[in-house]
Amino acid sequence: MVVAGAAGVLGVTADVARALVVPRSGSSHISAAVSYLVDGLFQIFCRPCTSYERRDAVLALQAPVLLLARLLTWVAGYEAGFSLLLWPSVRSFPGAAEEVASSMFTLGFVYTRSGVPTAVDVVAAATGIGLLSLQVAYLPTLYSAFNRRETEVTLLGARAGYPPWGPELLARTRYGGAAWTDDLPELYSTWERWAADVAESHSNYSVLVWFRSPKPLTSWVVALLAVMDSAAMLLALAPSRERKEARLALRAGFSAMYQVALPLGLVQEPEPDPDPNGEVQLSFEEFAAAVARLEEVGFPLERAAAEAWAHFKGWRVNYEAVAYALAKATDAVPAPWSGPRRWPAGTVMPRRPPSRLPHSEVKAGPQAPAEL
Repeated sequence: MVVAGAAGVLGVTADVARALVVPRSGSSHISAAVSYLVDGLFQIFCRPCTSYERRDAVLALQAPVLLLARLLTWVAGYEAGFSLLLWPSVRSFPGAAEEVASSMFTLGFVYTRSGVPTAVDVVAAATGIGLLSLQVAYLPTLYSAFNRRETEVTLLGARAGYPPWGPELLARTRYGGAAWTDDLPELYSTWERWAADVAESHSNYSVLVWFRSPKPLTSWVVALLAVMDSAAMLLALAPSRERKEARLALRAGFSAMYQVALPLGLVQEPEPDPDPNGEVQLSFEEFAAAVARLEEVGFPLERAAAEAWAHFKGWRVNYEAVAYALAKATDAVPAPWSGPRRWPAGTVMPRRPPSRLPHSEVKAGPQAPAEL
């Protein structure tokens, strides 16, 4: 009993330290098991939902429930471990459990005046206070990372639509027949740093993966996928406009996805090296339709869809599988080019607001689908 109790206390302490004190990529068996059970519970809750919006409302509770369930699991683990340590001294497991509960929550209504029980009570009291203090101090770190993530995701909506889509981002860089607005390098530089931030925070604090965007039609996974798709299309369709920012954004983007997916068990390698000539699930017909749309709005194409397809595939093969896995695991908004979901869901095309230009200022020629 004493050995089992000591092992239980040490195991829970190691889990708490890994999650709250010295976070590292990956999670212990306790936190991983709790996450798996909570996810399974929410899958059951979502089965009756017939629309994505309803599922999103239900899944918005998953991260808070996961935090609460993990805390309660730690408390229960300490309660069981200290009770086993105290059992030989008080001769009754229910009595030992009552005394440990009294000590952990610093109530003091039950205690045993003896050396070993007093020592266990003191350690249990310190553990209870320490655990709650660590959990409270942990929350600002989570919400700070969440706010940094969602700021750029929200800003992307004006550029790439709701939900975000790579071709839409490129289409909206041309307004009302005006000259090409080449502010994409700055955007890609911003998202390169954003991806590095998400890679660090979401791999160390995996619970952040389950925090959903405030708006149903936005998702950090879909947003990053849209930025990478737009960069890949730009490099494939307009090679003369190639800049290092697009390449760096792609590299940082798929590296971040692999770092986040690895602790969740969605990938088996930190960053595999796929065949650049390999196949992707996205079809050429879908790609060609997007290219035709870009041509309609006056995007400066330098390659035809058939010629650019091999170049685009060479980029997308690096991140398509992991992006689809993350989108499916989080049940992100079913945007175009984002893969299947755990529940049947029709593709949600980006919403395009009408042009805000006065009729007298609208020039002849190809027009953008929306204005800022």
